[in-house]
Amino acid sequence: MDSAFFRNFLGSSPLWYKQTIILFLLINPLLLLIPEYGGTIAGWALVLEFIFTLAMALKCYPLQPGGLLALEAVALQLTSTQTIYDELVLGFPVILLLIFMVAGIYFMKDLLLFIFTKLLIHIRSKIILSLMFSVVAAVLSAFLDALTVTAVVISVAVGFYNVYHRASAQLKPDSEAASVHSKDLEKFREFLCSLVMHAAVGTALGGVTTLVGEPQNLLIAKTLGWEFMEFFLRMLPVTLPVFIVGVTTCLLLEVTKWFGYGGQLPERVLQVLQEFDTTESENMTQREKVKLIMQGVAAIFLVNALAFHVAEVGIVGLAIIVIQTAFNGITEEHQIGHAFQEALPFTALLSVFFVIVAVIHTQHLFAPISSYVLELPPDLQPGVFYIANGLLSAIS
Repeated sequence: MDSAFFRNFLGSSPLWYKQTIILFLLINPLLLLIPEYGGTIAGWALVLEFIFTLAMALKCYPLQPGGLLALEAVALQLTSTQTIYDELVLGFPVILLLIFMVAGIYFMKDLLLFIFTKLLIHIRSKIILSLMFSVVAAVLSAFLDALTVTAVVISVAVGFYNVYHRASAQLKPDSEAASVHSKDLEKFREFLCSLVMHAAVGTALGGVTTLVGEPQNLLIAKTLGWEFMEFFLRMLPVTLPVFIVGVTTCLLLEVTKWFGYGGQLPERVLQVLQEFDTTESENMTQREKVKLIMQGVAAIFLVNALAFHVAEVGIVGLAIIVIQTAFNGITEEHQIGHAFQEALPFTALLSVFFVIVAVIHTQHLFAPISSYVLELPPDLQPGVFYIANGLLSAIS
């Protein structure tokens, strides 16, 4: 029974990871016993342990180990359930954004796939193509969910890779043509990897510009009372230079071919992809075309609704869900349910994060740091905050 229990604990995570989480859970109560500073030390330990679970997300999804740490924090009275509730209420616009907006964008995937597919097929210059992937991803992420945009780009890349992989798999393994296809496949892989990374960086460049681009932006805008256009304009002195530097870096990597960038699309691969795209376009039914049109209409509605702030962002996302499902014939409960599978695990993780925020608030963990920064000369304060948040955001 002991062996079975330990195997079940955190599932397929590595043994060392399981042991580390158990060690965290055992150490925290002991730290709390330290005279006078026990709460502060245990609180900081909890924050660092939670960041560790985020950094090791590929070993285990952080919701489980982070959730255990959060439950222990409540049990040790490092914070109260009322404080947690207050933090969740404060972050409710972000929770609404994740629940409804991410699900709403899920129903736009066909349109996003169509856009990135046409870019990949019709733009011949790798430099221009990389620039377009980065810029289009940035623009889409300014209004849509960055995670969904990235997932769509990955879907396009994997889809095209599989198309050519299937074509090459039909050749005899020991033939000369198979050898050529194998080399082209590796070049194609490098080509797609660089495009995906350009798009991923693009989502970060665009996501930071608007209040819906990143969850924390909405929280800041809600606290300061900024609407969509005000947030965009106030952030522009920072976000525009960052965007320009990001796009310039994209071009520089393609020109210099550093770090594995700059790979070209082999001509034989392009021919296979063009034939596939032509076949897919010819076989597209009228219903599928109408679906793309309705997704485009929904996207226009989304941009205008956000720009004029007709409602809370999450409510706009709910409207997007209703419009697209109603006019595209998606009426089965299980069909709609798939849209929420991507967002809800992260929503739950974010709620656990608010527990850690409640501990920080209750134990006043950041008070010494804030006091130190505020004692600096006024011209240094923004830069120090900028660097500190950048370092933390690289992890969390």
